[in-house]
Amino acid sequence: MESPHSPSSSSSSSEGHSADAINFEAEEPRTPLAVRRAMQLLNSGEPELRLQAARDIRRLTKTSHRCRRQLSEAVGPLVSMLRVDSPESHEPALLALLNLAVKDEKNKINIVEAGALEPIISFLKSQNINLQESATASLLTLSASSTNKPIISACGAIPLLVDILRDGSPQAKADAVMALSNLSTHPNNLSIILETNLIPFIVGLLKTCKKSSKTAEKCCALIESLVDYDEGRTVLTSEEGGVLAVVEILENGTPQSREHAVGALLTMCQSDRCKYREPILKEGVIPGLLELTVQGTAKSQSKARTLLQLLRESPYPRSEIQPDTLENIVCNIISKIDGDDQSGKAKKMLAEMVQVSMEQSLRHLQQRALVCTPTDLPIAGCASQVSSK
Repeated sequence: MESPHSPSSSSSSSEGHSADAINFEAEEPRTPLAVRRAMQLLNSGEPELRLQAARDIRRLTKTSHRCRRQLSEAVGPLVSMLRVDSPESHEPALLALLNLAVKDEKNKINIVEAGALEPIISFLKSQNINLQESATASLLTLSASSTNKPIISACGAIPLLVDILRDGSPQAKADAVMALSNLSTHPNNLSIILETNLIPFIVGLLKTCKKSSKTAEKCCALIESLVDYDEGRTVLTSEEGGVLAVVEILENGTPQSREHAVGALLTMCQSDRCKYREPILKEGVIPGLLELTVQGTAKSQSKARTLLQLLRESPYPRSEIQPDTLENIVCNIISKIDGDDQSGKAKKMLAEMVQVSMEQSLRHLQQRALVCTPTDLPIAGCASQVSSK
């Protein structure tokens, strides 16, 4: 059980200074007046006063980490408001708890230990859209704690979050997919998520959300995890526009989203090249892969090159007479692509990639020349010295 005293008052009494009574009393107001007032209202037992306290706590903890710490003992009373108080107090109490949990690992764990999950999960089924959204946002925040992930799953939250992803408001859908992405990082939760037939709803969200959004990033992270399973790969390819949705993120997503997208496609191709090569190729993936080999993150570049090797007609390296360069790999793929538009675009991308590579090499040579230049020589003399070597 939480102590009824504020954290600040207990810390001030343990400082150990030999002060007189007046000075000791002067230490107590270190806890802001508004924080102490909110706790007094919350512990008053009067429903209207507790409701006001929840609103005050929400406001105080919106941006202040210090207030989150000072109001940590509000967790128990706020959770009790979710359980026994009138429906009018559910959303204010939930929002206060949500703000207490933001960027505070200890509060996240304490909220779950105080028994908040049962009412929060029940709110996911509420007909009140605002309450449903608040409950989804709360689970998103609470699921960021590794301690909470298996507990949230054990309480049956995953199927209900998938229901939100299917039928919820746009905001609730975005929060639900991020909560599911958080939960998926716990190994035992991934198989539970897979059983819910989540992929069609993720694909639907990918088609409608902004490609550079955090929502798209979390969708792709989930897909990359789920295609590790044969069932996940089968569902993605059988879903209309499923592979295309991933390719579009590979082309237009954030750097992290593109990394997840190319990772998902690579996993598919590595698992069964004969089965997945054509479904990936027909969605026009080559231009995006070419761009990733030059402009992607280090992981994206490596994965894109490996996938390009797998997508060509033969996955094996060529002989020494025909070196296994990226240009050769891409030309091999282009020669097998149906459709002038896709082939033309890929060839253009290849030409641009070669141009970028040449420009990077030229800049590198120029930088080396400058490094080799003695600082006491004029630029012209330096240039002639470099050219004479």
